[in-house]
Amino acid sequence: MKADHYDEFAASYDTENSGSLLNAWYERPAMLRLAGDVRGRKILDAGCGSGPLSVELRDRGAHMSGFDGSPAMVELARGKLGDDVPLVVADLAQPLPYADDSFDDVVASLVLHYLEDWEPPLAELHRVLKPGGRLIVSVNHPLARPFLFPDEGYFGTRQFTDEFEFAGQPGTLTFWHRPLHAMSDAFAATGFSITSMAEPAPSPDTPTELLPPRIASGERSAFVSFLFFVLEAR
Repeated sequence: MKADHYDEFAASYDTENSGSLLNAWYERPAMLRLAGDVRGRKILDAGCGSGPLSVELRDRGAHMSGFDGSPAMVELARGKLGDDVPLVVADLAQPLPYADDSFDDVVASLVLHYLEDWEPPLAELHRVLKPGGRLIVSVNHPLARPFLFPDEGYFGTRQFTDEFEFAGQPGTLTFWHRPLHAMSDAFAATGFSITSMAEPAPSPDTPTELLPPRIASGERSAFVSFLFFVLEAR
């Protein structure tokens, strides 16, 4: 799927993203916890979308830059971040318009699972990171799809399509499933070491009405949706 496919429903996606369980109360809080204290750090938001993660990191003292393949998403992000945060339209599957060793951290929030081949984009993100810099990643959990569709199997790398509704507007997204070992192999092949991996619970501040019943009742504390990594550039 080309990133500019998001142009068709950018505004409704942004509206949904701002308050949904999976984005606002689960994925984004987890990314911020993993990032920790970012004051004074130069951070690239790779696949920034409409900019909500960049806003949070900037407000915590980071010096942000960002790019996305969707011009409509970049315009929405500019509306949130103003002119002080440099944002460009760029494709993660192509060479990036940044010098070597430019950033302390890169955040890649729900981006890599759109790509069939991870190694070229990971190599580019490694290039723009300073030695010892961090790449903080969230992706579809590799067990989620096989759990819901066991006939599809787990070990292959394959494409699949899901239908969504974003603030009342339908949208179709195409992803690539890959098993955990394929993820770790791609990280290792491009010079990254895994320093932590997380399967978090939703934020404790999540409105109860948004939680699945078994989480809201306290029977369970978490669910399988996304998988999170903190990687170090060797």
